[in-house]
Amino acid sequence: MIILKILLFIIEGSALFWNLLTYFGDSMLIFPTGITLALFMLWKASSPATALIWLITLGISGLTISISKLLFLAWGIGSSTVNFTGFSGHTTMSATLWPVMFWLIGQRFRPKRNKLVIAVGYFIAAMVGISRLALHVHSVSEVISGLILGSICSGIFLYTQRDREMRNFTFAPLVILLILPLSLMGLGKKAPTQQLIEHISTKITGKEPWTRAKLLE
Repeated sequence: MIILKILLFIIEGSALFWNLLTYFGDSMLIFPTGITLALFMLWKASSPATALIWLITLGISGLTISISKLLFLAWGIGSSTVNFTGFSGHTTMSATLWPVMFWLIGQRFRPKRNKLVIAVGYFIAAMVGISRLALHVHSVSEVISGLILGSICSGIFLYTQRDREMRNFTFAPLVILLILPLSLMGLGKKAPTQQLIEHISTKITGKEPWTRAKLLE
């Protein structure tokens, strides 16, 4: 009986951990934080183009995810072979945002150390992807493709900024930058993006959205 209670505690604790971790890729957290990053870029970057390029990058990432999901939900365009129904949105957006967030934070460090700081962002994105697998929300192909897509988006943005000047952050702005993500995590509200895309799919086709079970029949 005691062993059973211990096992249940571990399982419940693990679920709480993965649910907390997966929130790092939720749109309710990603987009407000992304906009906050753009405001800081306007303040600290030598050119306003930095903030504009970042917003375009974030938008392209989100739009690509939405299109891939809509193609499947509306018309069943996916792959039963690799169990693919669209990019993992949480993984993609994490790999788009967090490396850029840590790049901003790392501006106060030397280039070599800044690269290590950026790597932390990619590590977080990878862990978000693992959380999606642990929660049985996505397949391996959806997580890996999402990680690749998000990494390409953030990688291109960071490449375009390699020669641009960015004034270093002091401690106070760093704290302000982190307040929004932490406060949103405290609220724990999740964005209804999947439901919205399903609703759009139904409006377009007049039919019930496709499901993974139907794809794998």
